[in-house]
Amino acid sequence: MSNEPKEGQLNIELSEEVAEGTYSNLAIITHSTSEFIIDFIRIMPGVPKAKVKNRILMTPEHAKRLMRALADNVSKYEAQFGVIREAEGPQGGGMPMTFGGPKTEA
Repeated sequence: MSNEPKEGQLNIELSEEVAEGTYSNLAIITHSTSEFIIDFIRIMPGVPKAKVKNRILMTPEHAKRLMRALADNVSKYEAQFGVIREAEGPQGGGMPMTFGGPKTEA
């Protein structure tokens, strides 16, 4: 078999560094007339400041495709593993800004 991509097929390279991924437990989305900006953030317990770990910019058309792809994948996930429960944050929505578990002191 040949590793040559077939006509119309996209060959995508994934470096080891990118393959490791970056964990995020918060995404903030903003937009203008021409682009969507998604900031991926990691919030850690006991750390008062969080940093943006990755920022992705895309056109509105690509943002809509991403939205559909995410919805499709969430549906497939829930069909296999059950409904994903959402934690209620402040004012009945969003992510809670505290982490569960016992509070301890050393």
